Amino acid sequence: MSGLRRRARVAGAVAVAALVTLTAACAVGPSQRPPVAVVGADGMAPPPPPTSTAPPPALPQPDPMRPTIRLTDCTDDTLGALGNPAQAGGVALRVQCGDINVPTDPTRRGRGVTRVGVTVASAADAPRDRPPLLVLGDSTTDPSSRHGALLATQVSAAVLGGYQVIGLDRRGSGSDLLDCSPEDARLGILDGDPTAPGAAVDQVLAAVLEDARSVVQDCYLTEPDTLTAYSTASAAADVEQLREDLGVERLSAVGIGDGATALTLWASAHPASVGRLVLDGPPDPAAAEPDATETRAAAAEQSFDAFAAACTASGSCPLGADPRATVTDLLQKLRTQPVPTADGRRLTAGVAVTALFATLGEPRSWPALTTALADAGRGVPDGMLALLDPVLGREGRFDSALATACNDTNRRLTPPDVTGLVTRWGGAYPMFGAPLATRLLACAPWPAGAGLPNPGPVPGAPPMLVLGAAHDPRVGAESVRRAAGALTTARLVTWQGTGTGSYPRTPCVAGVVDRMLVQGEMPQADTVCPP
Repeated sequence: MSGLRRRARVAGAVAVAALVTLTAACAVGPSQRPPVAVVGADGMAPPPPPTSTAPPPALPQPDPMRPTIRLTDCTDDTLGALGNPAQAGGVALRVQCGDINVPTDPTRRGRGVTRVGVTVASAADAPRDRPPLLVLGDSTTDPSSRHGALLATQVSAAVLGGYQVIGLDRRGSGSDLLDCSPEDARLGILDGDPTAPGAAVDQVLAAVLEDARSVVQDCYLTEPDTLTAYSTASAAADVEQLREDLGVERLSAVGIGDGATALTLWASAHPASVGRLVLDGPPDPAAAEPDATETRAAAAEQSFDAFAAACTASGSCPLGADPRATVTDLLQKLRTQPVPTADGRRLTAGVAVTALFATLGEPRSWPALTTALADAGRGVPDGMLALLDPVLGREGRFDSALATACNDTNRRLTPPDVTGLVTRWGGAYPMFGAPLATRLLACAPWPAGAGLPNPGPVPGAPPMLVLGAAHDPRVGAESVRRAAGALTTARLVTWQGTGTGSYPRTPCVAGVVDRMLVQGEMPQADTVCPP
C-alpha cells in the first residue's frame, strides 16, 4: 500500500495489548454439544461415553501444493530472528519467503493491489508439492509469516511429514507494516488514566478522544482510500487468494484469535475450498461492544492471577508473596511519578499496563515479565519499556491492530458512554478494567463501516476443531465456547492452562490436533486437556 514504511518480514511484534477490543460477551445459551472427554497428559483420550451423536463426516485429503508464488530461501534469516530454536521433532527445516498480490480493497475491485508476505517452512528434504498448512495469526501479535515459521519449529515430525507450514501476513504487518499515526498521539491514548489521583475523568477522556482524532487524521492522510481495508474480512479474502496461488482445491489451516475468525469467514464464503481447519481461540463473532471488551478485561484479570500463582509457586518470586499487591502498588506509584530513562522515555502506569497485557498471553515470557516488574519497582524501567517495543517500537503493530479493531466494529462509544464504564470496570477488574474502558475511545473518531460479518454456522464446510484456553487474556473461555457452539460441525478442545493459542503447548492438545491434521480423525466428543 502507498505511504507505508517497508520493513523486514521476520522482525517480530509481540502484541498490541489493550487497543484491539473485539472479543466476546459472556452470555451463554442452551448447549447441544456432545459429551466431554477428559484427556490425560499423555494426549490419549479415553473412549467417550455412549452417545447418539453421529460420527463427524470424513475430512478431505490434503491436496499437493503447486504454487505460482515466487519463493526465495530465507532459512538463516528467519530462524536467526527466532533465536535459532531447535525443531521439536528433530527435523531440519527449510524456510522460503515470498509475497502474493491481493486486491487492496476486496469489496471495491479496481483500486489496485497490495502485497502481503508469505513464508513456507518445511522439512529440509520435503518435496516441493507437499500439502500446505496455513497459519493465520491474530492481528495483535507477530506477523503470521513469523508465526508460521515459529510454529514449524514447535510441531511434531508427523505434521512436518504431512505438510509445509505456510505463514500469511495480516495486512499492515511484516514487510507491509502500517505506520501512519503520530507517536505522541499513540502514547496519549495509552497514557490516558482517569483513575490517577486528582484526575478529572471528563478531561482525561476528552484528551484521549483528541489523540484518537489525531491518529485517524494522520492515517487517512497517508491512506485515504485504503485504510478501511485493514480488517478481518479482508484477511479472509486474502486466504482465498493464497489458496489459488498455492494451487490447491482445498486448503488446511490453523487460525489464532481473530485469525481464526478470518478463517471462519473464509469457510462461510468458500466452503468447497476448506480442508482441515483448526480454530485456536476464536472470539465470539456475535459479540458487541462494550460487552466484548468487558469480557477481555475479565479474562486479563484471570490471566494475571495465573501468572501470579506461577510466580509464587516457583518458591523465589521477585514480586513477593502477593504479586497482585506488588504490581498494584507499582501502578499506583507510576500514576503520580512516572519513571524516566536516559533517552527521554517514561514508564507510566498506562505504558506498564500495556506491556503487562502484551506479555501475559505468552507464558514463555513470564520470567522476563517478572524481572521487568521487579526492576520497575526499584526505579529501573528499561525491562518494561522493552516489553512495549513490539507495540510502539519501530516494528510496532499499534496502527495495523487499531485499524483492524476499528474496522471490525461499527459501534462508536462517546466519552459519556465510557465514563460509567471506567467506574464500574475499575471496581470489577481493578488492574485492566479502567484502561480498557478508556481505550474504547480509540475508535470513536473512526468512520463506522459495516463491521465484522457474522459467518453463521458454516454448514457446508467440513468439520472444524476449535481450541480454547481456560485463561487467555485476549479471549475469554466462554467466548470460545460460544464461537464453537455457533458452528454446525465443530468439536471443542479446552486446555486448562493460560496463554494465547493452545496448539501445540501440551501433548494432550497436540495429540488431538495432530490426529485431525495428519490422520483425518476428529474427536467424537468435546475434550478437556489438563494444564
